[in-house]
Amino acid sequence: MSLAVADRRVHARAPGKINVFFEVGGIAPDGYHPVASVYQAVSLFEDVWARVGDADTITVTGDVDVSGVPLDGTNLALRAARRVADVVGWTGGIHLDIHKGVPVAGGMGGGSADAAAALVAVNELIGAGLGPLELQALGAGLGADVPFSVLGGTAIGTGHGDELAPALARGRFDWVLVPSDEGLSTPAVYGELDRLRAVPDISPDYGTPRIDPVVLQALRAGDAAALAGAVHNDLQRAALSLRPTLAEVLHRGESAGALVGVVSGSGPTLAFLASDSAAAAELAASFTASGHPALAAHGPVPGARIVSD
Repeated sequence: MSLAVADRRVHARAPGKINVFFEVGGIAPDGYHPVASVYQAVSLFEDVWARVGDADTITVTGDVDVSGVPLDGTNLALRAARRVADVVGWTGGIHLDIHKGVPVAGGMGGGSADAAAALVAVNELIGAGLGPLELQALGAGLGADVPFSVLGGTAIGTGHGDELAPALARGRFDWVLVPSDEGLSTPAVYGELDRLRAVPDISPDYGTPRIDPVVLQALRAGDAAALAGAVHNDLQRAALSLRPTLAEVLHRGESAGALVGVVSGSGPTLAFLASDSAAAAELAASFTASGHPALAAHGPVPGARIVSD
């Protein structure tokens, strides 16, 4: 190992995401649900610093509650770091310092953003020389949202959500995110969706999910009002079934001026689309005043990238 590598500390940043549109198919033979998603990366970020260490280790701090984040080899960012190292035969240890700005277990892909930032940081740290598509491919083996965290912007996701195609989005979309004190398990939400769908005799055929073209038209036009009419999440019904109190918060936001409110991913974070940045700031202040801390953010923003070396 060269002294240059030993002395380096590489800082990378990756964004959280919301699912502007999320349709879920029936259970496939592999046990997974096919999905059709429109992702948008938003300006809540995970920061990761990578350096050489004696072993693979991690520390985690945050602007959000990080008490549930694992600090061992099960951590997605540490697994991502090791994947990059293994590609080039790097056998030394890697230490990651993570500072989280995305709600934990909130349906916004915070853990996936950690992994994406770790992929980019370690790739730079040890000179692995992997390109964006190679990093996305490595990320797909870690979780369906990781490739999008590498890509960023706005994108269509199909298959398990990791088969990506960039989508054109003009202008800026302003969002208000309302996290919850307690996370929701993604497998539990999918399980509840299956339970709710299991109605004898009248269950529809949940075939191949598809993107509503109105969503893509609204994004291309930069039209927040049109987008509000097409926002949809199949997992919302299940999330509200498991956490009924979320329905009241959704109603509060829409009554306070949001164009639309939706459960972000598998929840429990709620995403509210605002007409502009001023409206988003006003809505966030209204939520906070009523005892629901809220975060104003905008999208689309770039994917995982190096901040400093």
